[in-house]
Amino acid sequence: MSVKERLLRYVRVDTQSDPESETHPSTEKQFDLANLLVEELKEIGLTDAAVDQNCYIYAHLPANTEEKLPRIGFIAHMDTSPDFSGKDVSPRIIENYDGGDIKLNQERTTLVADFPWMKDLAGKTLMVTDGTTLLGADDKAGIACIMDALEYYYNHPEEKHGEIAVAFTPDEEIGRGTDCFDIEKFGADFAYTMDGDSVSFYSDETFNADSAVVSVRGFAIHPGNSKNRMKNAALIAAQYASRLPEALTPAHTEGREGFIHLQEIRGSVEEAELSYILRDFSREALAKYHTLMERLCDYMNAEYGEDCLRVTFRESYRNMGEVLSGQPEPSILAVKALTKLGYLPEKLPIRGGTDGAALSFRGLPCPNLGTGGNNFHGPYEYCVMEELEDAAVLIRTILACALEDYL
Repeated sequence: MSVKERLLRYVRVDTQSDPESETHPSTEKQFDLANLLVEELKEIGLTDAAVDQNCYIYAHLPANTEEKLPRIGFIAHMDTSPDFSGKDVSPRIIENYDGGDIKLNQERTTLVADFPWMKDLAGKTLMVTDGTTLLGADDKAGIACIMDALEYYYNHPEEKHGEIAVAFTPDEEIGRGTDCFDIEKFGADFAYTMDGDSVSFYSDETFNADSAVVSVRGFAIHPGNSKNRMKNAALIAAQYASRLPEALTPAHTEGREGFIHLQEIRGSVEEAELSYILRDFSREALAKYHTLMERLCDYMNAEYGEDCLRVTFRESYRNMGEVLSGQPEPSILAVKALTKLGYLPEKLPIRGGTDGAALSFRGLPCPNLGTGGNNFHGPYEYCVMEELEDAAVLIRTILACALEDYL
């Protein structure tokens, strides 16, 4: 089975996760793909492959060399984003893409004006959606390239390599991908999440991330008798949101700039709530966002009354660069492998997070590598087939470089 055929097979399995669920995994349907993958892993020689009660797959391919090599792991997640439907995915292949707009259906067209980098993909083979669902290359492209690399070793037993650890996880898209991850069972010295975009990019930095909830308590009274008495919580919440700097919203930031992002606002006259996510590559900058939001609450409480507004914060994840800067071996190995494949490696700090961030802080150094997908979490998602194939070769090249380094 080719890596393209694998991706086509996997994206047709609905594995959307659910942020409102309190179960592990958040949706039972993630087991549909997990069970399929376990059978495929066993067929290509990973006899210990199994899925646990929380929908985590662990498998190992033993070393076939006497050399003492690091145990290298590869990780991808099975779930797709709850931001857009992942049911009844019907992908199509565009051969020799012309670099122009792509009509997905009668209602939706992928416009190069919206995604200008796509014009550089002219001549490539793309897998795209039919415009009614996301594609699911995030992160089934990662699964496909890992499986392809493992099948290669099954068909070429003469190809020497160290022990390979593999894990496929649930619920990454809702921030729970490592909640029940068993690092000891996984057993790698270091690993890579195969969960990026262009294969030329590697990432050993992520945002620092927190969430914030601003609660507003109002005073409800009949509007006909409310002068100088009513406190409209919904209106106060809207004022709070409008008073935060517009320059700190995601629509006005890029590169290494952080942001304060309003995800949801809901409420009534009696009470309201604003839900935010806070992101920055610097912990110090993230702390300043806390201070800014707290001071705005204090300012508005002076206007509307004590304890009208209250903000609470919760830590989400931290920049894995804090760990990986002191353990550079996985990144060095990735750069060497990318160079061997003819790529000019580009270090791309992730304006988000990966399972690798949490795993790195738990003692498993884990940079992120690309698989050829882009425009994730929506109907304009695509995957470049040539890069998907290269991602599978990259895995093998990393293992070959590790063999060279330790001989």
